[in-house]
Amino acid sequence: MSTAPAYSPHPDKVSASGCISIIGMAAAGKTTIGRELSSLIGWAQIDADNVIEAGYGAILQTVSTSIDKEAFLDIEGGVISMLNVRHCIISTGGSAVYRDKAMQHLRSLGPVIYIAVPLPIILKRIARKPERGLAINPGQTVEDLYNERVRLYERYADYTLHGGDAPAGVYAEKIARWLSEKNEQA
Repeated sequence: MSTAPAYSPHPDKVSASGCISIIGMAAAGKTTIGRELSSLIGWAQIDADNVIEAGYGAILQTVSTSIDKEAFLDIEGGVISMLNVRHCIISTGGSAVYRDKAMQHLRSLGPVIYIAVPLPIILKRIARKPERGLAINPGQTVEDLYNERVRLYERYADYTLHGGDAPAGVYAEKIARWLSEKNEQA
């Protein structure tokens, strides 16, 4: 016996065949929050990094370190631009925002949610999982990368969720509530 989803996206926010995309830094919780959001609204969830891994038959870190950053960004942007899914939560890689074509494609599918997490939390999480794929130039620090990306995340976001150390379900519920509300008319 299946149960009805706890929330239903309002048509003002997501079209009948639309998707919801999640962007943010590596270690922001995009995949974990996306999985929780998927449960709340009853939609599938995919991780763009996993699609790249499946296509290359290797973990993301191996793919990203075997080529230069620009080539990796082209691969990631190409994969995202080819996604043809409906009623899906798309958790992107942290560097998806470097390719405007990919971001415009995501925006055409539905709202883009930015998970904004403070740098100290990002650094702590990355340190716990150093094998995570990270598109970074030689000599560039995670702090440099964070500062470079924040303006891009803000540029593409339809909704910004300020994350941190609360459980992913708390953040997923905030997103689900926002999605289920009618747009405010100015």
